[in-house]
Amino acid sequence: MKFIDEAIIQVLAGKGGDGVASFRREKFIPRGGPDGGDGGRGGSVFAIADRNINTLIDYRFARIHRAKNGQNGQGSDRYGKSAEDIVLRVPVGTLIKDSNTGETVADLVRDQQKVLLAKGGEGGIGNLHFKSSTNRAPRQFTFGEPGQEFELKLELKVLADVGLLGMPNAGKSTLIRAVSAARPKVADYPFTTLQPNLGMVRIDQNRSFVMADIPGLIEGAAEGIGLGHHFLKHLSRTRLLLHVVDMMPLNEDTDLVHETRALVKELQKYDESLYQKPRWLVLNKTDMMPAEKRAELCSQFVEKLGWKDKYFVISALTGEGCKLLTYAIMDYLEQNLPPQPDNPTPENELVTP
Repeated sequence: MKFIDEAIIQVLAGKGGDGVASFRREKFIPRGGPDGGDGGRGGSVFAIADRNINTLIDYRFARIHRAKNGQNGQGSDRYGKSAEDIVLRVPVGTLIKDSNTGETVADLVRDQQKVLLAKGGEGGIGNLHFKSSTNRAPRQFTFGEPGQEFELKLELKVLADVGLLGMPNAGKSTLIRAVSAARPKVADYPFTTLQPNLGMVRIDQNRSFVMADIPGLIEGAAEGIGLGHHFLKHLSRTRLLLHVVDMMPLNEDTDLVHETRALVKELQKYDESLYQKPRWLVLNKTDMMPAEKRAELCSQFVEKLGWKDKYFVISALTGEGCKLLTYAIMDYLEQNLPPQPDNPTPENELVTP
């Protein structure tokens, strides 16, 4: 299935049914009172997060989602039937915004979290409700209210604890294959990865985290070179970034220091908050280096780069250093838990914008 992470849709709630002005007309009851019923409520539009869905492809081609109108009231005290609500199922991690104002309507980050997108109109009132001692034959009634209408932008941001960042062919997909059960495509040409991949990294029975692999980023991505930096949004929910560097590029003239710094600049151009996230350096493909010079070459690169934070030397192909890396990540995530909301919303509780 094609991976689609953005879509613009229109949601239209149903109109409420009209009330009616009616009077009893039965044999032997010459002056029957008012018996006009109320109109039914119009259908509303909801969205619910479903962990079994991983793309917004259904909403790329089906843009208009309209609920039905409520039925009009009738005589003999008969009320109109309320219309059924419609529910749009979206992937967990979907951000819903008003496409005109940019205002966030909802951020569905838990399975079965539900949000009201457009409320159906209330039904009108029949003349049955207007009778009184001084108004015994009321002809007043009200019309049903219109339903809400919005144009919304759906944006999927995958949920992951750790994100992999790097140039094409840096070995990100090989790394996620080495430490998890994910099986993204691996090949010896650039931009093998064309969509985000998620992998569950299990340390032991009760300790695990989710790792996200995105397409490679190159210098000039902000100007649309390569695949652009569109996929960087899938790292916005992560708590830690791993900057994977290919220590043995195919082109021997490649300036690794320049490439590494260029990628960081692209990250900053895209989003300052993403640039400020904790970032570790992961030196990959070190199995291709001479064993006696490996430590020296890696140390020289880190020194030229001016890197002061934590870094790891690994080979995703052979698995060397990967276990140490995953244990360090797990320890970091456990020591830096995300802040919890003061009033967390239960998974099955309705959230209204």
